[in-house]
Amino acid sequence: MFDGPLTVAIAGASGDLARRKIVPAFFSLFCQGFLPDKFNLIGFARTELDDDSFRNMLRENLACRYSPPASCHELMDGFLSRCFYVQGLYDSRASFLDMYSRLREIEGGADCCRLFYLAVPPSVFAGLSDALAGSGLVACGREYPWTRVVIEKPFGDDRNSSDRLAAMLARVFTEDQLYRIDHYLGKELVQNLLVLRFANVTFEPVWNRHFIRAVHIDWREAQKVGARGRYFDSYGIIRDVVQNHLLQILALTVMNEPNRMDAAGIREAKTRALKAIEPADIHDAVLGQYGGYRLEPGVDAQSQTATFAGVGLKMTCERWRGVPILVTAGKAMDRSLTEVRILFRPAAGGKFCGRSGCPPANRMVIRVQPAEAIWLDVIMKRPGLDVALESRPLDLQYSEAFARTIPDAYERLLLDVLNGDKSLFISLDELSAAWDVFTPLLHEIDRSKAAPETYAIGRSGPASMKGLADRYGIPWPAV
Repeated sequence: MFDGPLTVAIAGASGDLARRKIVPAFFSLFCQGFLPDKFNLIGFARTELDDDSFRNMLRENLACRYSPPASCHELMDGFLSRCFYVQGLYDSRASFLDMYSRLREIEGGADCCRLFYLAVPPSVFAGLSDALAGSGLVACGREYPWTRVVIEKPFGDDRNSSDRLAAMLARVFTEDQLYRIDHYLGKELVQNLLVLRFANVTFEPVWNRHFIRAVHIDWREAQKVGARGRYFDSYGIIRDVVQNHLLQILALTVMNEPNRMDAAGIREAKTRALKAIEPADIHDAVLGQYGGYRLEPGVDAQSQTATFAGVGLKMTCERWRGVPILVTAGKAMDRSLTEVRILFRPAAGGKFCGRSGCPPANRMVIRVQPAEAIWLDVIMKRPGLDVALESRPLDLQYSEAFARTIPDAYERLLLDVLNGDKSLFISLDELSAAWDVFTPLLHEIDRSKAAPETYAIGRSGPASMKGLADRYGIPWPAV
């Protein structure tokens, strides 16, 4: 566990992400004793705040998930006393020199490791990075005291813009210093994909085209775009969810076993899997937009931005050749969930087929959220004197099986940053391979001005999605 002097600096500290996710995650680590004794957090943003008003703003989102209620107030006071604030402009070297002076004052002149979290839009990365570099805040060495930088998606909006962003950041930070965060990789069930597949002899031998007939990654959100309307309308559901969150989950689902279970081994295996996915084709895609989307705050009244996408994918590797893969994502849907569904082939020979047909094939469902769970549908004989078969789930509900509180994804990922573990962060090679899958489709959508199909709020997406799912042999609407 990292125990040296540490300063965390959050650019965009007055924003929603910092207030609701990042700072509460650091507080949870503080409550569990994962932060060093010499720890400070400094917020930086354009908003006019002082230390006290910054602390009061942060307090509203803190919760003692791991500590007795009686000690919660004391823990909050102890954490917030280590939080400070500097107002400034993101592209101003003078503003970051002010931060440098404040940091040296807070740190007492000691050599401290520094973690910079850029919770800001990519449009300000260039100016912010140059200002950081010009202020002397970034240490160049890999050893103590280190500098590490966390950046949030979107990492560009296609392959070319992603490459430009990477080149710009490389002027200031080394690849070793950069941590491209995708919070879905910190979710308990996403991490458990590796353990489920490679620590159980039951599954890996049948995890291929000979036994699996289809894979479905399904992401749904019941909420509309809400306050994110302006941002979302610039990116759409493919760039916002599919190209990053779902493709990362897919890579963990289909990759070969890593040569070694460390950061480099896992990322190499994921990259090989992503490079084996053929570029998405517009003829294997369904785009939708929920009714009333164009009336949302910040959304263009003539917007053609998709709030739903269903995309069929194919892989070139022998392991998955011929296995259809479907990824679906939508907002304002019938419910909120993220699931991986593995559809196995039916038992060979039809020995148990009868007048009512053949029993259904096995299916495994890995529910990432909400109510984390894993279940496997198996065929059983129904009790009785006749031979009647039915499908029943072997069901592992995490809330029932494990009494421990499941850590928030940001807690896990930020702890990994402190420990220098990049297993759950996106490498530049992974990022490039992921954009190669979707850039041709995104460019074709823009070129053809493909109009998304309207679907009703609270439903399962556009009607034509049923046709695409039927082509891939995948049930839709999914249950």
